[in-house]
Amino acid sequence: MMSSYTATRAIVIGGGMAGLSAAAALSSHFEQVLVLDRDKIPTEPAHRAGTPQARHAHVLLAGGLRALAELFPGFADSLTEAGAVSIEFNRDFRIERPGFDPFPQREFGIRMLASTRPLLEFVTRRRLAERRDVVLRQNCRAQAILASPDGARVTGVRCETEGVTETLDADLVVDASARGNLTRDCLLANGYDAPEETMIGMDAGYSTTIFKIPGAPPDFLGVNHFATAPDSGRGAVMLPCEGNRWIVSLLGMHGDKPPGEWGDFLAYARSLRTSTVYDVIRDAERVGEIHRYALQESVQRHFERLERFPIGLLPLGDSMCRFNPIFGQGMSVGALEAVTLHGLLSESPRENNVLDTLAPVYFAAASDLIKTPWSTAILDFIYPETAGVRPPDLENSLEFTAALFRLAARDPEVHRLFTEVQQLLKPNSVFQDPAFAERVNAEIAEPR
Repeated sequence: MMSSYTATRAIVIGGGMAGLSAAAALSSHFEQVLVLDRDKIPTEPAHRAGTPQARHAHVLLAGGLRALAELFPGFADSLTEAGAVSIEFNRDFRIERPGFDPFPQREFGIRMLASTRPLLEFVTRRRLAERRDVVLRQNCRAQAILASPDGARVTGVRCETEGVTETLDADLVVDASARGNLTRDCLLANGYDAPEETMIGMDAGYSTTIFKIPGAPPDFLGVNHFATAPDSGRGAVMLPCEGNRWIVSLLGMHGDKPPGEWGDFLAYARSLRTSTVYDVIRDAERVGEIHRYALQESVQRHFERLERFPIGLLPLGDSMCRFNPIFGQGMSVGALEAVTLHGLLSESPRENNVLDTLAPVYFAAASDLIKTPWSTAILDFIYPETAGVRPPDLENSLEFTAALFRLAARDPEVHRLFTEVQQLLKPNSVFQDPAFAERVNAEIAEPR
């Protein structure tokens, strides 16, 4: 069913989770949505070259799962039926923070779904294929986003498919590629400013492999072991996934990268502050190779600060903001941005050409959405080696967060609220409630 606003064609660049979410959001507003992806798209849950990060632990935060359920009704059931593992966060998840090994495991009724990234993408593509107005073109590399002669409006995309170059017209182009370089190139080529960037140079590395879950598993489904920062950047994530398996990712920061050889991998796990992950994997059956991945920086691009922007172009997902993967925010933020976009298009009266004014409204809404996950990302500045411009209130933020942890460990209601913010179910502005802030400030003042 078409909404009050209808246009001919939208093109989405990138067939990852952000791009697939964007395509779902646009499908009721355009006669055709064309998704361009440079990879050969597998017909089953399998890794693809364009997403090297996909071999590492992935989880849908509760806010991301809710967003995908808005875009694809019944999505949680589809993913569960395909093999994803339901986790009641806090009850089933062992969280280890310095001073709290573990953090209290409480029942909040907050559900997450854990699976490999290939399964998640496969289920999302399958649900998207149910919509006849969406076409996924594989082996198609977008080369440039094209604009009108005066640069005021984007007109389409030049792309190459199996050696053949063509120009595809579009009313709207959504750049959901990994880097967002096509948007930047389009802006500069047509006389616009590139957006300012805020960078957090955390220099993170990951090593990941998969194990069979033994017949008598421990009394938790997953583990998140936070590093003893700033003294050490070593951490770990262990999640269940389809096929009765665990996927285990070891994390290192600032040159202390987890290794790729099994003996060294096991020794690295043993070096963590607790033996939880090591005790699970030391005798477990490993069923996959060890894969490594590195990401130098988190980046937020401030499109909301631009005074001019071409009509018919929107970045989404990593093109707007790329996060340290250890926080598990990227896929969920992309889905939430797609829901925001769908809402803005749905609210437009028929007589208005919403594309003429869409960009600044979308950028403002997306900027507000990003504030909460970015407030977690800036915690990487706890390491003196982290590059970038440190927020002027960083020390206050770190002190506030530490006090919040202590309160949450003692008070289930504070713990619930903190969890809802971390799961992107509520904005971090809830912490600014005067009565709540007074409690945290009293905790900060308490001598220890």
